[in-house]
Amino acid sequence: MAVHETPHRSSGLHLPSFRRNRTTSATEPAESAGTGTHTARAYALASLRLLTGFVFLWAFLDKTFGLGYATGSGKSWIDGGSPTKGFLGSVAVGPMESTFHSWAGEPWADWLFMLGLLGIGVALIAGVALRVSAVAGTLMMALMWVAEWPPAQHLADGSPTMSTNPFVDYHVIYAVALIVLAATAAGNTLGIGRLWARLPIVRDHGWLR
Repeated sequence: MAVHETPHRSSGLHLPSFRRNRTTSATEPAESAGTGTHTARAYALASLRLLTGFVFLWAFLDKTFGLGYATGSGKSWIDGGSPTKGFLGSVAVGPMESTFHSWAGEPWADWLFMLGLLGIGVALIAGVALRVSAVAGTLMMALMWVAEWPPAQHLADGSPTMSTNPFVDYHVIYAVALIVLAATAAGNTLGIGRLWARLPIVRDHGWLR
């Protein structure tokens, strides 16, 4: 006698399945955490960009108008003072000592230095041309590092240089910060980097970003 199994028929009543909901619920916190981390990183880089830009812009303003901090009243650029004469003329150590002395107070040196401070400061605060700013700022910081020459322990007259680190000082930190800001497109947050990138000339020349 053949035995036939009767197919199981569903009663039509289905209990809700929570498997998909559990999977979705598990991925939502991870996605939210990832989004939150990305947002926090973007704002952290934007803050670094704005603060670094203000350092350069403030230096330009102080040297131009003699705001009484690094540059005293009456010694400003608009009053006939030289932004480079004091610093470069006082270099007393390093392989470029005599070169910096010859540059000190030269009009071309003053203009290049001040335009560099202004251009880098405005670009960083606006969030545009970060690649150009990184190159110009790194070159400026490298020259200032050589002028102070941290590897030396004594100046030409034998007095201590007061250097605290023979390799890494604030000039190196600023240079690295500029490179990081350019590499991470830090102008897209709290800046007009996205609008800048859409300009035809910027699209055609990536180094302007």
